[in-house]
Amino acid sequence: MDAETINLLSIALIMIFGVIGPSFAIGSIGSSALKGISRNPEAASKIQTSMVLAIAFAEALGIYALVVSLILKFV
Repeated sequence: MDAETINLLSIALIMIFGVIGPSFAIGSIGSSALKGISRNPEAASKIQTSMVLAIAFAEALGIYALVVSLILKFV
C-alpha cells in the first residue's frame, strides 16, 4: 500500500467511528430522556434542557472527527 491509500483508509476509519459513536450516544440520550419524561411529565422542561445540552456535546465529538479527517485530507 502506498501512502495515499493509507491516508484515505485512515480518513475513512476516522469518519466511520466518528459518526457511529455520537449517533449511538444521541440515541441513548433521547431514549433516556423520553423514559424520564414519561415517568415524570412535570420535569419535562428540565429533562429537555439537559437532553439538548448532552446532545450538543455528543454532536461535538462527531464534528471533531470531521475536522481531524479534513486535516488529514488536505494537509
